[in-house]
Amino acid sequence: MKNCLKLVCVLGALVGLGVQAPMAVAAGGKSAEQKVAKKTVAQKSAAQSASKPAARKQVAKSSASAKPKAKAVHHVSSSDGDLDPRRLALYSASALVIDQSNGQVMVEKQPDAVVPIASISKLMTAMVVLDAKLDLQEVISIGDEDVDGLKGTRSRLPVGTTMTREAAMLLALMSSENRAAHALGRHYPGGMPAFVQAMNRKAHALGMVNSNFEEPTGLSSNNVSTAHDLARMVAAAARYPEIRNFSTTAEARVDLNGRIRDFHNTNALVRSDNWEIGVSKTGYISEAGRCLVMQARVADKPVVIVLLDSNGKMTRVGDANRIKRWMESAGLGTGGMRRSV
Repeated sequence: MKNCLKLVCVLGALVGLGVQAPMAVAAGGKSAEQKVAKKTVAQKSAAQSASKPAARKQVAKSSASAKPKAKAVHHVSSSDGDLDPRRLALYSASALVIDQSNGQVMVEKQPDAVVPIASISKLMTAMVVLDAKLDLQEVISIGDEDVDGLKGTRSRLPVGTTMTREAAMLLALMSSENRAAHALGRHYPGGMPAFVQAMNRKAHALGMVNSNFEEPTGLSSNNVSTAHDLARMVAAAARYPEIRNFSTTAEARVDLNGRIRDFHNTNALVRSDNWEIGVSKTGYISEAGRCLVMQARVADKPVVIVLLDSNGKMTRVGDANRIKRWMESAGLGTGGMRRSV
Protein backbone atom coordinates (compact mmCIF):
# COMPACT_ATOMS: atom_id res chain seq x y z
CA MET A 1 0.00 0.00 0.00
CA LYS A 2 2.85 2.34 0.93
CA ASN A 3 4.62 1.44 -2.28
CA CYS A 4 1.51 2.35 -4.25
CA LEU A 5 1.26 5.68 -2.54
CA LYS A 6 4.94 6.39 -3.27
CA LEU A 7 4.41 5.50 -6.92
CA VAL A 8 1.41 7.82 -7.15
CA CYS A 9 3.37 10.68 -5.57
CA VAL A 10 6.31 10.13 -7.91
CA LEU A 11 4.00 10.10 -10.94
CA GLY A 12 2.25 13.24 -9.69
CA ALA A 13 5.54 15.03 -9.27
CA LEU A 14 6.65 14.00 -12.74
CA VAL A 15 3.35 15.12 -14.24
CA GLY A 16 3.65 18.46 -12.40
CA LEU A 17 7.14 18.97 -13.71
CA GLY A 18 6.02 18.06 -17.18
CA VAL A 19 3.25 20.63 -17.12
CA GLN A 20 5.32 23.37 -15.54
CA ALA A 21 8.23 22.90 -17.91
CA PRO A 22 6.27 23.79 -21.04
CA MET A 23 4.68 26.68 -19.17
CA ALA A 24 8.10 27.89 -18.14
CA VAL A 25 9.33 27.55 -21.69
CA ALA A 26 6.29 29.40 -22.96
CA ALA A 27 6.79 32.17 -20.44
CA GLY A 28 10.48 32.30 -21.28
CA GLY A 29 9.66 32.43 -25.00
CA LYS A 30 7.25 35.33 -24.47
CA SER A 31 9.88 37.23 -22.53
CA ALA A 32 12.39 36.70 -25.34
CA GLU A 33 9.87 37.89 -27.91
CA GLN A 34 9.19 40.98 -25.81
CA LYS A 35 12.92 41.67 -25.63
CA VAL A 36 13.24 41.27 -29.39
CA ALA A 37 10.18 43.46 -29.90
CA LYS A 38 11.57 46.10 -27.56
CA LYS A 39 14.89 46.00 -29.34
CA THR A 40 13.15 46.29 -32.70
CA VAL A 41 11.05 49.21 -31.47
CA ALA A 42 14.15 50.84 -30.02
CA GLN A 43 15.96 50.38 -33.34
CA LYS A 44 13.01 51.83 -35.24
CA SER A 45 12.75 54.71 -32.81
CA ALA A 46 16.46 55.43 -33.15
CA ALA A 47 16.21 55.24 -36.92
CA GLN A 48 13.21 57.56 -36.91
CA SER A 49 14.94 59.97 -34.55
CA ALA A 50 18.02 59.96 -36.75
CA SER A 51 15.88 60.69 -39.81
CA LYS A 52 13.67 63.35 -38.22
CA PRO A 53 15.64 66.38 -39.50
CA ALA A 54 15.63 64.96 -43.01
CA ALA A 55 11.95 64.14 -42.69
CA ARG A 56 11.13 67.64 -41.51
CA LYS A 57 13.16 69.03 -44.37
CA GLN A 58 11.31 66.85 -46.85
CA VAL A 59 7.93 67.80 -45.39
CA ALA A 60 8.83 71.46 -45.58
CA LYS A 61 9.94 70.99 -49.15
CA SER A 62 6.76 69.14 -50.02
CA SER A 63 4.68 71.76 -48.28
CA ALA A 64 6.38 74.49 -50.24
CA SER A 65 5.91 72.66 -53.49
CA ALA A 66 2.26 72.08 -52.60
CA LYS A 67 1.54 75.80 -52.38
CA PRO A 68 -0.73 76.82 -55.26
CA LYS A 69 0.99 78.37 -58.26
CA ALA A 70 4.46 77.91 -56.72
CA LYS A 71 6.04 75.69 -59.38
CA ALA A 72 8.14 76.71 -62.34
CA VAL A 73 5.90 77.39 -65.29
CA HIS A 74 8.02 77.21 -68.40
CA HIS A 75 10.34 74.92 -70.28
CA VAL A 76 12.89 76.00 -72.84
CA SER A 77 13.96 74.12 -75.93
CA SER A 78 17.26 72.29 -76.21
CA SER A 79 18.67 75.11 -78.32
CA ASP A 80 18.51 77.28 -75.21
CA GLY A 81 20.62 75.00 -73.08
CA ASP A 82 21.98 77.92 -71.08
CA LEU A 83 18.49 78.70 -69.75
CA ASP A 84 17.55 76.76 -66.64
CA PRO A 85 13.75 76.45 -66.36
CA ARG A 86 14.08 76.01 -62.60
CA ARG A 87 15.32 79.58 -62.35
CA LEU A 88 11.84 80.99 -62.94
CA ALA A 89 8.87 80.17 -60.73
CA LEU A 90 5.70 82.24 -60.97
CA TYR A 91 2.94 82.43 -58.38
CA SER A 92 0.32 83.99 -60.68
CA ALA A 93 -2.41 81.70 -61.96
CA SER A 94 -2.09 83.11 -65.49
CA ALA A 95 1.04 84.70 -66.90
CA LEU A 96 2.35 85.82 -70.25
CA VAL A 97 5.49 87.60 -71.44
CA ILE A 98 5.72 88.65 -75.09
CA ASP A 99 8.69 90.13 -76.91
CA GLN A 100 7.15 93.07 -78.77
CA SER A 101 10.03 93.28 -81.24
CA ASN A 102 9.05 89.99 -82.88
CA GLY A 103 5.79 88.90 -81.21
CA GLN A 104 7.46 85.85 -79.69
CA VAL A 105 5.99 84.35 -76.54
CA MET A 106 8.77 84.08 -73.97
CA VAL A 107 6.87 82.82 -70.92
CA GLU A 108 3.33 81.58 -70.58
CA LYS A 109 1.13 79.93 -68.01
CA GLN A 110 -2.55 79.28 -68.69
CA PRO A 111 -2.61 82.21 -71.14
CA ASP A 112 -6.06 81.34 -72.53
CA ALA A 113 -7.95 80.97 -69.24
CA VAL A 114 -10.94 83.34 -69.27
CA VAL A 115 -10.93 85.13 -65.91
CA PRO A 116 -12.15 88.37 -64.28
CA ILE A 117 -9.64 91.18 -64.83
CA ALA A 118 -10.72 93.81 -62.26
CA SER A 119 -9.24 97.29 -62.80
CA ILE A 120 -7.13 96.22 -65.76
CA SER A 121 -10.42 97.18 -67.48
CA LYS A 122 -9.52 100.84 -66.98
CA LEU A 123 -6.99 100.67 -69.82
CA MET A 124 -9.88 99.93 -72.16
CA THR A 125 -11.89 102.74 -70.54
CA ALA A 126 -9.11 105.22 -71.28
CA MET A 127 -8.72 104.06 -74.88
CA VAL A 128 -12.45 104.44 -75.58
CA VAL A 129 -12.46 107.98 -74.14
CA LEU A 130 -9.41 108.96 -76.19
CA ASP A 131 -10.75 107.35 -79.38
CA ALA A 132 -13.86 109.54 -79.07
CA LYS A 133 -11.59 112.62 -79.05
CA LEU A 134 -13.56 114.15 -76.20
CA ASP A 135 -12.35 117.43 -74.71
CA LEU A 136 -9.96 116.45 -71.93
CA GLN A 137 -10.31 119.87 -70.34
CA GLU A 138 -14.08 119.62 -70.03
CA VAL A 139 -15.19 119.59 -66.40
CA ILE A 140 -17.12 116.50 -65.30
CA SER A 141 -18.60 115.69 -61.91
CA ILE A 142 -18.85 112.73 -59.56
CA GLY A 143 -22.51 111.81 -59.05
CA ASP A 144 -24.47 109.34 -56.96
CA GLU A 145 -24.45 106.98 -59.94
CA ASP A 146 -20.65 106.72 -59.66
CA VAL A 147 -20.73 105.38 -56.10
CA ASP A 148 -19.82 101.68 -55.98
CA GLY A 149 -22.95 99.80 -55.01
CA LEU A 150 -21.50 96.44 -56.10
CA LYS A 151 -18.44 95.97 -53.88
CA GLY A 152 -18.84 98.93 -51.55
CA THR A 153 -15.33 100.18 -52.24
CA ARG A 154 -14.23 103.50 -50.81
CA SER A 155 -13.20 106.57 -52.78
CA ARG A 156 -11.43 109.82 -52.08
CA LEU A 157 -13.77 111.56 -54.51
CA PRO A 158 -16.95 112.62 -52.69
CA VAL A 159 -20.19 113.01 -54.61
CA GLY A 160 -20.25 116.52 -56.04
CA THR A 161 -16.52 116.62 -56.77
CA THR A 162 -15.72 118.26 -60.11
CA MET A 163 -12.59 117.81 -62.19
CA THR A 164 -11.45 117.85 -65.79
CA ARG A 165 -11.84 114.73 -67.89
CA GLU A 166 -8.05 114.66 -68.02
CA ALA A 167 -7.78 114.60 -64.20
CA ALA A 168 -10.39 111.84 -64.01
CA MET A 169 -8.39 109.75 -66.48
CA LEU A 170 -5.19 110.34 -64.53
CA LEU A 171 -6.80 109.20 -61.26
CA ALA A 172 -8.41 106.19 -62.94
CA LEU A 173 -5.15 104.98 -64.45
CA MET A 174 -2.69 105.99 -61.73
CA SER A 175 -4.65 105.45 -58.50
CA SER A 176 -7.35 103.16 -59.92
CA GLU A 177 -10.11 105.51 -58.72
CA ASN A 178 -13.36 103.70 -59.49
CA ARG A 179 -15.60 106.77 -59.29
CA ALA A 180 -13.36 108.61 -61.74
CA ALA A 181 -13.50 105.71 -64.21
CA HIS A 182 -17.26 105.37 -63.86
CA ALA A 183 -17.73 109.11 -64.38
CA LEU A 184 -15.70 108.89 -67.60
CA GLY A 185 -18.14 106.30 -68.92
CA ARG A 186 -21.21 108.15 -67.69
CA HIS A 187 -20.15 111.40 -69.41
CA TYR A 188 -19.59 109.61 -72.73
CA PRO A 189 -21.93 110.60 -75.60
CA GLY A 190 -24.95 108.30 -75.27
CA GLY A 191 -24.18 107.56 -71.62
CA MET A 192 -23.08 104.31 -70.03
CA PRO A 193 -24.83 101.91 -72.46
CA ALA A 194 -23.07 103.53 -75.42
CA PHE A 195 -19.77 103.50 -73.56
CA VAL A 196 -19.93 99.78 -72.77
CA GLN A 197 -20.81 99.03 -76.39
CA ALA A 198 -17.77 101.05 -77.46
CA MET A 199 -15.57 99.07 -75.04
CA ASN A 200 -16.64 95.76 -76.56
CA ARG A 201 -16.33 97.08 -80.12
CA LYS A 202 -12.78 98.16 -79.34
CA ALA A 203 -11.99 94.74 -77.87
CA HIS A 204 -13.31 93.06 -80.99
CA ALA A 205 -11.28 95.38 -83.21
CA LEU A 206 -8.12 94.46 -81.28
CA GLY A 207 -8.78 90.74 -81.74
CA MET A 208 -9.68 90.17 -78.10
CA VAL A 209 -11.99 87.29 -78.95
CA ASN A 210 -12.30 85.93 -75.41
CA SER A 211 -13.03 89.21 -73.65
CA ASN A 212 -16.16 90.95 -72.45
CA PHE A 213 -16.74 94.27 -70.71
CA GLU A 214 -19.83 95.14 -68.68
CA GLU A 215 -18.76 98.46 -67.10
CA PRO A 216 -15.72 100.80 -67.05
CA THR A 217 -14.24 100.17 -63.59
CA GLY A 218 -13.61 96.42 -63.42
CA LEU A 219 -15.62 96.04 -60.22
CA SER A 220 -17.89 93.60 -62.03
CA SER A 221 -16.57 90.05 -62.26
CA ASN A 222 -18.26 89.92 -65.67
CA ASN A 223 -15.41 91.99 -67.06
CA VAL A 224 -13.37 89.02 -68.28
CA SER A 225 -10.45 88.35 -70.56
CA THR A 226 -7.38 86.14 -71.05
CA ALA A 227 -3.67 86.84 -70.72
CA HIS A 228 -3.35 86.62 -74.52
CA ASP A 229 -6.16 89.13 -75.06
CA LEU A 230 -4.80 91.49 -72.42
CA ALA A 231 -1.37 91.44 -74.06
CA ARG A 232 -3.08 92.79 -77.18
CA MET A 233 -4.84 95.46 -75.12
CA VAL A 234 -1.65 96.55 -73.35
CA ALA A 235 0.25 96.79 -76.63
CA ALA A 236 -2.56 98.93 -78.05
CA ALA A 237 -2.70 101.13 -74.94
CA ALA A 238 1.03 101.77 -75.26
CA ARG A 239 0.32 103.69 -78.48
CA TYR A 240 -1.55 106.41 -76.56
CA PRO A 241 0.81 109.04 -75.08
CA GLU A 242 -1.78 109.98 -72.45
CA ILE A 243 -2.08 106.42 -71.21
CA ARG A 244 1.68 105.98 -71.11
CA ASN A 245 2.03 109.20 -69.15
CA PHE A 246 -0.88 108.83 -66.73
CA SER A 247 -0.47 105.11 -65.97
CA THR A 248 3.22 105.49 -65.05
CA THR A 249 2.93 108.71 -63.02
CA ALA A 250 4.30 107.86 -59.58
CA GLU A 251 2.34 110.50 -57.68
CA ALA A 252 0.29 113.61 -58.35
CA ARG A 253 -1.25 116.54 -56.50
CA VAL A 254 -4.74 117.18 -57.77
CA ASP A 255 -6.95 120.19 -57.07
CA LEU A 256 -10.39 118.89 -56.13
CA ASN A 257 -12.92 121.62 -55.44
CA GLY A 258 -10.19 123.95 -54.23
CA ARG A 259 -8.53 121.34 -52.04
CA ILE A 260 -5.18 119.81 -52.99
CA ARG A 261 -5.07 116.04 -52.63
CA ASP A 262 -2.06 113.72 -53.05
CA PHE A 263 -2.53 110.53 -55.04
CA HIS A 264 -0.07 107.67 -55.63
CA ASN A 265 0.35 104.95 -58.22
CA THR A 266 -0.97 101.52 -57.23
CA ASN A 267 2.07 99.88 -58.87
CA ALA A 268 5.16 100.38 -56.71
CA LEU A 269 7.41 99.40 -59.62
CA VAL A 270 6.86 102.72 -61.39
CA ARG A 271 8.86 104.34 -58.57
CA SER A 272 11.77 101.94 -59.02
CA ASP A 273 14.91 103.06 -60.83
CA ASN A 274 15.43 99.45 -61.91
CA TRP A 275 12.37 99.45 -64.17
CA GLU A 276 11.69 101.22 -67.45
CA ILE A 277 7.90 101.03 -67.69
CA GLY A 278 5.82 102.39 -70.56
CA VAL A 279 2.33 101.29 -69.47
CA SER A 280 1.18 100.03 -66.08
CA LYS A 281 -2.11 98.93 -64.54
CA THR A 282 -2.97 96.95 -61.45
CA GLY A 283 -6.28 95.36 -60.52
CA TYR A 284 -7.99 93.60 -57.67
CA ILE A 285 -11.37 92.17 -56.76
CA SER A 286 -11.84 88.94 -54.84
CA GLU A 287 -12.95 87.05 -57.96
CA ALA A 288 -9.92 88.19 -59.99
CA GLY A 289 -7.20 88.12 -57.35
CA ARG A 290 -4.32 90.56 -57.70
CA CYS A 291 -3.42 91.42 -61.27
CA LEU A 292 -0.71 93.43 -63.02
CA VAL A 293 -0.06 94.28 -66.65
CA MET A 294 2.86 96.28 -67.97
CA GLN A 295 4.60 97.30 -71.13
CA ALA A 296 8.28 97.68 -70.26
CA ARG A 297 11.82 97.39 -71.51
CA VAL A 298 13.65 94.45 -69.96
CA ALA A 299 17.09 93.15 -70.94
CA ASP A 300 17.01 95.69 -73.77
CA LYS A 301 13.81 94.16 -75.13
CA PRO A 302 10.36 95.77 -75.33
CA VAL A 303 8.03 93.32 -73.61
CA VAL A 304 4.43 93.03 -72.49
CA ILE A 305 3.96 91.34 -69.12
CA VAL A 306 0.57 90.03 -67.97
CA LEU A 307 0.13 88.56 -64.48
CA LEU A 308 -3.37 87.51 -63.37
CA ASP A 309 -4.68 86.16 -60.07
CA SER A 310 -1.39 86.37 -58.21
CA ASN A 311 -1.20 84.38 -55.00
CA GLY A 312 -0.51 86.93 -52.29
CA LYS A 313 -0.58 90.69 -51.84
CA MET A 314 2.94 91.33 -53.16
CA THR A 315 3.30 88.30 -55.40
CA ARG A 316 2.44 90.10 -58.65
CA VAL A 317 5.35 92.48 -58.02
CA GLY A 318 7.53 89.54 -57.02
CA ASP A 319 6.62 87.69 -60.23
CA ALA A 320 7.45 90.76 -62.32
CA ASN A 321 10.84 91.08 -60.62
CA ARG A 322 11.52 87.36 -61.08
CA ILE A 323 10.78 87.65 -64.79
CA LYS A 324 13.08 90.65 -65.07
CA ARG A 325 15.97 88.99 -63.22
CA TRP A 326 15.52 85.79 -65.21
CA MET A 327 15.63 87.63 -68.54
CA GLU A 328 18.65 89.66 -67.53
CA SER A 329 20.62 86.72 -66.11
CA ALA A 330 19.78 84.58 -69.13
CA GLY A 331 21.08 87.24 -71.50
CA LEU A 332 17.83 87.31 -73.43
CA GLY A 333 18.68 90.72 -74.80
CA THR A 334 20.93 89.04 -77.38
CA GLY A 335 19.21 85.72 -77.95
CA GLY A 336 15.77 84.22 -78.41
CA MET A 337 13.97 81.33 -76.87
CA ARG A 338 11.05 79.08 -77.47
CA ARG A 339 7.85 79.84 -75.63
CA SER A 340 7.27 78.17 -72.32
CA VAL A 341 4.49 75.94 -71.11
